[in-house]
Amino acid sequence: MRRREAREFVLSALYQREFRDTSLKEMLAEINPGDQRSYIERVFAGIIAHRDEIDALISQRTVGWRFERLAFIDRNILRLGIFELLYLPEVPPEVAIDEAVELCKKYGTDNAR
Repeated sequence: MRRREAREFVLSALYQREFRDTSLKEMLAEINPGDQRSYIERVFAGIIAHRDEIDALISQRTVGWRFERLAFIDRNILRLGIFELLYLPEVPPEVAIDEAVELCKKYGTDNAR
C-alpha cells in the first residue's frame, strides 16, 4: 500500500466512524496495509485525540459556513490535512496540502472544490 492509499484508508475510516462505532482494528482486518499500518494507526488515533482542537481551527477559518454545515467527507479531508501539517513534521507542508487537495478532488463535495 502506498502512502496516498493509506490516506484514503484513513479518510474512509474517519468517515465510517461518523456513522457507526467500528474500531480501526476491525477496519484494518479488511485490508493489508503492509508498511503503512503504523502511519494509519498514528494518524487515525492522532486525529481522534486532537479532533476538538482541529475542529476549532476549521471553525475559525470557515467564512460564511458553520462547521456543522460542512459535509462529513469534507470535514474529514480537512482534519487529515491539518493533522499532517501540525503533528507530522516528517510530512513536508506542501505534500500535506497537495494530498488534501487531491483527496478533495476525488472525494470532496462540489461545495468543497
